[in-house]
Amino acid sequence: MRKIYVILALLLLSVSCTERKEVAVQLYSIRSEIGNAEKYAANHEAVFNALAEMGYTAVEAANYNDGLFYGCTPEQFRADVEAAGLKVLSSHCGHGLSAEECESGDFSRSLEWWDGCIAAHKAAGMKYLIVPWLGVPETLEVLQTYCDYFNAVGKKCAENGIAFGYHNHAHEFNKVGGEVMLDYMIQHTDPEYVFFQMDVYWTVIGKAAPVEYFYRYPGRFKVLHVKDHLDIGKSGMVGFDAIFSNVDVAGAADFVVEQEAFVDNDWKSGLKASIDYLLDSPYYR
Repeated sequence: MRKIYVILALLLLSVSCTERKEVAVQLYSIRSEIGNAEKYAANHEAVFNALAEMGYTAVEAANYNDGLFYGCTPEQFRADVEAAGLKVLSSHCGHGLSAEECESGDFSRSLEWWDGCIAAHKAAGMKYLIVPWLGVPETLEVLQTYCDYFNAVGKKCAENGIAFGYHNHAHEFNKVGGEVMLDYMIQHTDPEYVFFQMDVYWTVIGKAAPVEYFYRYPGRFKVLHVKDHLDIGKSGMVGFDAIFSNVDVAGAADFVVEQEAFVDNDWKSGLKASIDYLLDSPYYR
């Protein structure tokens, strides 16, 4: 009987200690402070410490170039982030196809670029590598080529222990050849190799409903960009309560807060208000 009680106690403990999702901040939000190598060198320590004090647990990079993050080696960038008690969660970067590659469907040359990129992200400790932009293609054939390309990149990432995703804006809700661009991308990429980082604000701006997409494509949205016009929750445009209530349907494992602008250019006040709103939501309470 004592053994049964011990097992029950362990089960209850495991439920109570369920790991919370990471709450990262997209570093593009504070490009005024660390948006290039010079600013990063001068300000990163104070910025990362401030983010940790606010309650953020991780960062999403937005400045990868030729093997470096903000002018630093992957190892140094990781050390800088971890020195503040944060994690390196993810990164936004991409490599578009040439007109010739789009026409021929042969993107082998572009795939070579990803080998170095993936190696750098692995060295930095990235969990996710995310393409942040694809313009609206003129034809479905070109869009299909990109879907095939993303599948191939995603497979390379998976082989290196990194999940590969695509981040939407509003224009992906336009149609290409009679098909909604985002729907086509979700339907024609392999869930094993490609996830989608839904930006809930841009989804609403694109006149779509985030939760509707969660139910239409359950499990495909591994990371959410939690975002609003300015501070999260202030505009009333985005139904955050419904979003937070359905994150399991979405398949969301982690959150990333992003702000493109701040009231009175006060990034500390804005990012603090945003994480406070998120952590005070029914999902976290």
